[in-house]
Amino acid sequence: MDLTSYRTVGRSGLVVSPLALGTMTFGTSRWGAADADARRLFDNYLGQGGNFVDTADIYGGGASEALLGRFIRDSGTRDQLVLATKFGFNAGSSPLEASATGRGNPNAGGAGAKNIHRALDGSLKRLGTDYIDLYWMHIWDGVTPVEEILHTLGDLVRAGKIRYFAFSDMPAWLAMKAATVASERRLPAPVAMQVEYSLVARDVEREHVPVALEAGIALMPWSPLAGGFLSGKYQRGETPAAGRLSGANPFGNSKFSDKNWDILAVLRQVAIEQERSAAEVALAWLLGRPAVGAVLVGASAPDQLAINLAALSCVLTADQRQRLDTVSATAPGFTDSLASPAIRRMVFGGHAVRGWGEF
Repeated sequence: MDLTSYRTVGRSGLVVSPLALGTMTFGTSRWGAADADARRLFDNYLGQGGNFVDTADIYGGGASEALLGRFIRDSGTRDQLVLATKFGFNAGSSPLEASATGRGNPNAGGAGAKNIHRALDGSLKRLGTDYIDLYWMHIWDGVTPVEEILHTLGDLVRAGKIRYFAFSDMPAWLAMKAATVASERRLPAPVAMQVEYSLVARDVEREHVPVALEAGIALMPWSPLAGGFLSGKYQRGETPAAGRLSGANPFGNSKFSDKNWDILAVLRQVAIEQERSAAEVALAWLLGRPAVGAVLVGASAPDQLAINLAALSCVLTADQRQRLDTVSATAPGFTDSLASPAIRRMVFGGHAVRGWGEF
């Protein structure tokens, strides 16, 4: 498998590479990629057949979109690229716009119609394009009704300003409700879900993965290397500089748990057997999980991107997958118990009945 092993996004006709180039490092001077390095990352990704680039309106305060827009214009690759960006987090207000309380404009964030139109207009200008291929709701605001979100984004699809839309960082029930309402009302539906998913973050398998499989929505993991933890660059017992994982992530030191160190130990052993890096093996494991479409990978230097892309040629044995599955398995929850063999036997008179798709 390589970047030209294209696949569709869920049950849509949108065709993408299995690894998407995330550009959160573009336009961020403190921990991201310098502009020249960002251009090399973009060129290297496209040069190997990659066609899926992901950004957001808040990355670098809009600088990521602006840089990406310039790279696309200079390379003349707009038609061949699947361009994704996001809305949802508050854009903030200038001092002249701030209220007497010092708070910003509440309508400059969220999933309400007013903000979606504001955010999209800004992204289109920075990216230098007249349409977005995949428009993500970056995060659910917790208040906007799903019907409003669907109608607003559906209108943008019909207007040609976006081709498809998707949801990121939202409860599984919201995605399922959106898919159901869209089906019943013949509206455009979300084609993907973007969530944290990795060997050390598998809780989405309880609700989000079943929703993805049932609704035909692709799962697109973010932080597949857990902010660098699964790259293997940290050692048990040490604390990283500044007390957090590298880059901009919300993890703090939370990934440095006993269970995660045990997962990393098995990952390192499999990497030795494969004669590959821990990062390559972690990505290869994730690419083989049910419902996973494209995996979002980011980098601040070309050598990091090369390691990520090398994961596409990594083929794990059944034994290696089983060992990684076992050590990283989450503790069973309520939902898991409902489908347990014991419950099935109670329901079906002692018979271990298998459902459709479980054979």
